[in-house]
Amino acid sequence: MTSREILQDLKNKIFRPVYFFHGEEPFFMDELTSFIEENALNEADRDFNQQILYGRDVSAQDIADASLRFPMMSNYQVIIVREAQEIDKWEALETYFKKPSSTTILVINHKYKKLDKRKSLYKTLDKNKDVVLFESAKMYDDKLPAWITQRAQELNFLIKPQSALLLADHIGNDLSRINNELLKLTINLKPGETITNDHIEEHIGISKEFNVFELNKALGKKDVYQALRIVQYFESNPKSNPLFVIVPVVYSFFVKVMLYHQFKNEDPKIIPAKLGISGFFLREYQLASKNYSVAEIKKIMIAIHSLDLKNKGLNINDSTSYGPLKEFIIQYVS
Repeated sequence: MTSREILQDLKNKIFRPVYFFHGEEPFFMDELTSFIEENALNEADRDFNQQILYGRDVSAQDIADASLRFPMMSNYQVIIVREAQEIDKWEALETYFKKPSSTTILVINHKYKKLDKRKSLYKTLDKNKDVVLFESAKMYDDKLPAWITQRAQELNFLIKPQSALLLADHIGNDLSRINNELLKLTINLKPGETITNDHIEEHIGISKEFNVFELNKALGKKDVYQALRIVQYFESNPKSNPLFVIVPVVYSFFVKVMLYHQFKNEDPKIIPAKLGISGFFLREYQLASKNYSVAEIKKIMIAIHSLDLKNKGLNINDSTSYGPLKEFIIQYVS
């Protein structure tokens, strides 16, 4: 099951005896755990029938014993175990998972690493229909704009494609931070309103004109003047625009321009999916492919790799200098 499917069941009051959330992306696990904590029981029942435990403070046997108790004047008791990755020995709970109590909703929040599918614990959880086993995988960067769009819709807002990309490029795949920024926008906008770059600049502080997305657009158009203006802005705001974030995004842009050369004779409707972009941005890659030949892009990718090494301190005294990036633009874009 996906996190959306699990959440929909929870909203419909369809509960299972055990929820085991594991994986590298904490956002979805925390979202599901919080929903159960706030909605599985009514407020009056929570005092007697809801416990929050922490893996560093309890053993698997403690959790199993608590799960076998009966609720007080309620159909369910809810036991939530946070930081479950701190638990070393799972034998007692593995036995419990084979036949969990029908009057307990046990939620295991096992963050930052996934279970080993070869181990008996995973196999026990996976084959039991009373258990919801959900792996919360880290989201790839190219999936972020679509997720941001979906998240905005869930919050009863729309967002322009370029605005979703702006958030993704600026924040990266920190879903909790992206969600917090979207929540910040919801406070300042009316429900159903469309989030634009102007809103993002005003309420979040990300420049709509000077960001890595606009840098890629300028590079694609071979607009040296605008590209250098943007880098100059980055240089004056280095904490918000670190080189170690900018350079990989520029590299990714040229990789996609290279791929566009490979797919440009195919149906335009399927090219965006192959590039991992929204169709809204296809024209930018079409223009960039006209401005850069495959041979030029190969040279650029080698140059960006060298630039990345300089940013990591190789063969340069000041790895925080934006000078090499400016030199790259002058040499390869003009």
